[in-house]
Amino acid sequence: MIALIASLTIAASSAAAGGGDQTAVLAGGCFWGVEAVFEHVKGVVRVTSGFAGGTVRSPSYTMVSTGATGHAESVEIVFDPSKITYRKILEIFFSVAHDPTQLNRQGPDEGPEYRSAVFYSDTSQKREAEAYVQELTRAKVFGRPIVTQIAPLQKFYPAEDYHQDFYLKNPVRYQLYRKGCGRDARLHELWGDKASH
Repeated sequence: MIALIASLTIAASSAAAGGGDQTAVLAGGCFWGVEAVFEHVKGVVRVTSGFAGGTVRSPSYTMVSTGATGHAESVEIVFDPSKITYRKILEIFFSVAHDPTQLNRQGPDEGPEYRSAVFYSDTSQKREAEAYVQELTRAKVFGRPIVTQIAPLQKFYPAEDYHQDFYLKNPVRYQLYRKGCGRDARLHELWGDKASH
């Protein structure tokens, strides 16, 4: 399936816009796992765990965990478009970072704060995200419908310091979480050995 995704093409990439680093904001369940995936991608400058998509200003992890803020656990990915395109960021997100067919959850992490979402910052990102989801849907890459929300980015709020680079600061706890939550098992079911760890 990875080869199928890689072979799908769309007309333009936001990388063509030129000049300087660009930013993508994505939500795919617990931000620890999504952050860990993108930290290792060539062309990615920085990844920050945080919150987006809600109405509460400067939310805390405790507030977002209630599900009442409207925010989703998200990651802000700053990338160099001369080394990686927005399209490639989307391919990684939809293929090895999370399961885009689970509504308001990833494994046992349940609630709107764990939803799958692409928060676009301009019309180019919106078009690319919508076109890519349509391609995946037409190609029937997944056995279930893609439920990823595509919504405008209002503001990204970084999470508390202890959430940043959690997989490095707390490797044992992170690995126990990854194994225990069932996320890896689901990604392996979808992607085999290409799934993230």
